[in-house]
Amino acid sequence: MTTKDKLSLYESAHLFVAAVRLLAHRDQTPPDLDQVCQMLNLSGERTGFICRRLEDIGALETVKGAYGVRLFVRDHLKIEDIPKEDAPDKLQNELSKFQTAQQNAASRIAALQADQKKKKKSLFEEMEKKLRAEIEKKKS
Repeated sequence: MTTKDKLSLYESAHLFVAAVRLLAHRDQTPPDLDQVCQMLNLSGERTGFICRRLEDIGALETVKGAYGVRLFVRDHLKIEDIPKEDAPDKLQNELSKFQTAQQNAASRIAALQADQKKKKKSLFEEMEKKLRAEIEKKKS
């Protein structure tokens, strides 16, 4: 895991807004999401997530125009409202619960299959005993 993967949303938001400002200054035009993505060397999904969160809290504004979606810094101070430490990821918690449930289900299925195998084996043994008993009766 690299350090960019360990960044909290708070730190990532600061980097994102800084990248928007730098690109706007350098290119003299508001940047789009791809430019910010390339500058920060983050995945498109991660930058999209950060952008949506910043837009939700009012720190960033996106404007759709003829040349795509452009990003503007609205109020950078709203980034301070984001908790500095990320809360445990709900998705990760739900995923671990699901995996535990799947493992429990798999173990129950394995136990049922083993039980069925034993029943089948005992049934065949009983049938074999009855068949041998009938063969013995016919011989006698």
